[in-house]
Amino acid sequence: MQFSQFELAAIAIAIDDEVLEKRSETTKRRWGVHPTWRKREAEGEFALLYKELIDDESKFYGYFRMSKECFTFLLEKVKPDLTKKITRFQKPISPVERLAVCIRFLATGDSFKTISYSFRLGHSTVTEIVHSTCRSIVKRFKKDVIPEPTEEMWRKIAEDFEKLRGFPNCIGALDGKHFVIEAPANSGSIYFNYKHTFSIVLLALVDACYKFIAVDVGAYGRNSDGGILAQCNLGKRLENGTLHVPIGKNLPGSSTFAPYVIVGDEAFPLKIYLMRPYPGHQATGDANKTNFNHRLSLARRLVENAFGILTQRFRIFQRKMKLAPENVDYIILSTCVLHNFLCEQKVYTGLINHSAQNAQPHLLNPLSVQPGRPANDAFAVRETFKEYLASTAGRNFIGQQYQE
Repeated sequence: MQFSQFELAAIAIAIDDEVLEKRSETTKRRWGVHPTWRKREAEGEFALLYKELIDDESKFYGYFRMSKECFTFLLEKVKPDLTKKITRFQKPISPVERLAVCIRFLATGDSFKTISYSFRLGHSTVTEIVHSTCRSIVKRFKKDVIPEPTEEMWRKIAEDFEKLRGFPNCIGALDGKHFVIEAPANSGSIYFNYKHTFSIVLLALVDACYKFIAVDVGAYGRNSDGGILAQCNLGKRLENGTLHVPIGKNLPGSSTFAPYVIVGDEAFPLKIYLMRPYPGHQATGDANKTNFNHRLSLARRLVENAFGILTQRFRIFQRKMKLAPENVDYIILSTCVLHNFLCEQKVYTGLINHSAQNAQPHLLNPLSVQPGRPANDAFAVRETFKEYLASTAGRNFIGQQYQE
């Protein structure tokens, strides 16, 4: 049987209409809430498990990676942001369940889909809960647990480094950490790093007890640690002298004055306020330089240990994050805030509980710490620390740390 062109066109139109009609039937939303999610209050993970966890401290800690007291305190602080209005259409998700979803997501690294099925919540609902809760944690806690340091705080940090880590006049360990993400759309190579992955960088300054003093989140993966420091607020304020860092003090057991310094690795430039190790070819065969590099490395590895604690506690960082960069920034920042909060609550095993006495620095022929000075001053500061650590006073100071 043969058809005319007009008849063939009519048949094609009829087939297209039928296909579109079937497609609309299959994609049409048949309910406001999926029947599976309607069982959340009776069969969801939160409904079944939470009431049992609160009666067992060890199980609660294993599930949320924090104690019940910390979780309760956290809930009270963020509750105003997580409380939603009751409407005539549906009952809102409670603040405690919202917080549980977010903390469980951060602690396990499970996908939104996995959390969705276990808690019997919609995928988009879980996404909204995690992002809004992370923002609330940053909003409610950041100023309290990562405050801008005062002169007294800097001196206290330096005393902790002296007593606990054996490096005098040190006010922090500095390093960068790459968090792997899925390549954002149309981002080119700006997130592509030297490890051949796409990442966002956390630049952090850490004290002697693994707490974050200052953080910068959101730098592109392709940038070097030194370049990020030069462009971020922390680096700019260190350079122009507006971070309230004291001028310095005499090194322990000597009349040698030295400024307060930060310790970092070879990725950072040598500054008056930033010490980096001697290059390998210079240190080879020089016992004093080798000793300085060793002491600096022992102090600097604190920041790497802090990153290790962070990624172990929040396993979201142990996999590639398939999120928009701005959401990743808030997730990283919220975990840094939670890290400091939990440190203050003394939940990290092995942290040393200590008290330090405030010392008034005796200023004697201080080196200039004004910005823009020639690099020779930075070399002179490093030489001062090298000679001190190799001196009798320096060896006695280090020996006292091991005895304690």
